[in-house]
Amino acid sequence: MLSKEEAKLVLETCLETGGDFAEIFLEDTVQNDLELSGGKITKSNTSLIHGAGLRILRDDQEVYGYTNDTSLQGLLTLANSLKTGFNYEKLNISFDLEEVDLPNNHLAVINPLSLSNVDKIKYLQTVYETAKNYHESITQVIATIWEHNQIVTIYNTEGRIAKDERHHVRLTLNVVASKPGVMQTAHDSIGGNCGYELFDQRDLVAFAQDVAQSAVTMLEAEEMVGQMLPVVIHNGFGGVILHEACGHALEATSVAKGLSVFCGKLGEQIASPIVTAVDDGTLPNYWGSANIDDEGTPTRRNVLIENGILKSYFVDKRNARKMKCEITGSARRQSYRFSPTSRMTNTFFVNGNSTFEEIIKNTEYGFFAKRMGGGSVNPATGEFNFAVNEGYMIENGKITRPVRGATLVGNGADILKQIDMIANNLSTGHGMCGSLSGSIPADVGQPTIRVKKMTVGGRGGKK
Repeated sequence: MLSKEEAKLVLETCLETGGDFAEIFLEDTVQNDLELSGGKITKSNTSLIHGAGLRILRDDQEVYGYTNDTSLQGLLTLANSLKTGFNYEKLNISFDLEEVDLPNNHLAVINPLSLSNVDKIKYLQTVYETAKNYHESITQVIATIWEHNQIVTIYNTEGRIAKDERHHVRLTLNVVASKPGVMQTAHDSIGGNCGYELFDQRDLVAFAQDVAQSAVTMLEAEEMVGQMLPVVIHNGFGGVILHEACGHALEATSVAKGLSVFCGKLGEQIASPIVTAVDDGTLPNYWGSANIDDEGTPTRRNVLIENGILKSYFVDKRNARKMKCEITGSARRQSYRFSPTSRMTNTFFVNGNSTFEEIIKNTEYGFFAKRMGGGSVNPATGEFNFAVNEGYMIENGKITRPVRGATLVGNGADILKQIDMIANNLSTGHGMCGSLSGSIPADVGQPTIRVKKMTVGGRGGKK
C-alpha cells in the first residue's frame, strides 16, 4: 500500500514532461479455479496477481506501463521511463490526494476466501451428480467454479484516491449428450459480484436438470431448415444479441475512431419505439457490477436507447477527450497489465408490456431461440452471426418441435428496428467479454423479444 506522499511523488514524476493527467492503478487479486469432470477434481489452481499500472495523458495521447514491483523505487523507475513518451514543458498542475468515501453496494456475505475447497466442491458435486444422472444419453459433465477476488486502489492527479473490493464468483455447468453419430452440448452458469451465498440462494438441482434437459432434447431434434421468418429470442443470455450486435458498437473504442455503425447518431431513432436499452454497473451483486470503474469513477445507470432514440455511448476518460462527451463510469480492464477503456457492465433491454405467452400465441409461424450460443460481430457494420444452442419451431401460436443447428444472421442496426414485441420477464446471463483491455465479467440480458423478420440459417432440407 502506498502512502499519500509516495503516490503523489510518483504522479508528480509522471507529469514532469508535460503530461496533463496521471494515474496509478494498484491491484491485489486472488483467483481460484476448480473443475469437476469424470467424477474427479481435474483442476485446482490458485493465482496471486499483484502489480500496478501507470498511465499518463496529454490531451488524447496516452503512454501506459505496468510493473509488479510496487515499491516506491519500482514505481518511480516506471514513471521516469514512461514520461519520456512526452516532450513538452511541464504544466502548472498541483493537487493533494484525498480518499473518496464510497459505499460498498456489492458485499460478499460469505467471502470466497473464507471457504475451503472442500466446501466449494460440494456445490460442484450437486450439479455434477444431478446432470450426470439425468438421462442415460449424458456422456460427459464438466462443472467449474471460477472466482476472482480483487482489491484495487486508484490514485490520480485530480486528487482522488478510490478503492474497491470485488468478489466475482461463477459456477458453470457443461453437459454433453450423445448417441451414435450425434453429439449435443448445453451449458449455463450462475454468477455475481458477491459471495457463496449466491449458490445457497439458487436451486442448484433445478439448474442442473435444466441444462441436462437441453442437451438431451437437442439430441433428438431435426436439423433447422434455413429460412427468413419471425424469431422469438428468449430472456437471459438471449441478450447476447444486444451485447454483441449493438453494445460493442456503442463503446467509445469504436465510436471515437469512426468505426461504429452508430457514429454521429445521438438523438436519432435507431430502434423500434418499444425498445429501451440500459447498461447499469450499480445493480447490487450483479456479475458485471462494481462500485467504481477502473479509472475510479463511480459506476452508474446509463440509458443507451430510450423509446428507440440513441441517448448515450460508453465513454472512458481518454475517449471523452476525443469525443467531447461526458464520462459514463464505463472504463474497465482485466488487470493492472491493461490500460482501461470503455466497456459494458450489465447490459439489457428493459421490460416491455407483453407476456411470454402472448408473444408465442401471436406468432403464427416462427422460430424460438430458447438458449443462445456464441457468435461474431463486426462493430463497424453491425453484421452478426450467432449459434442457437436450443431452438424450437413455433406453429399456429404454439412451441412445437425442437430443431438443432440453427444460426441467427443479420445486422444489429436492422434488428433493433425489427423488434415488435417485448415481454415482461427480464433476466440476465453471465459471460466473459473480451476487448482491448482484456477479458472482464459482463452480464447480458433481456426479456423475451420478437423480431418480426430475421434470417435463420440451418442445414436441414426442405420438407
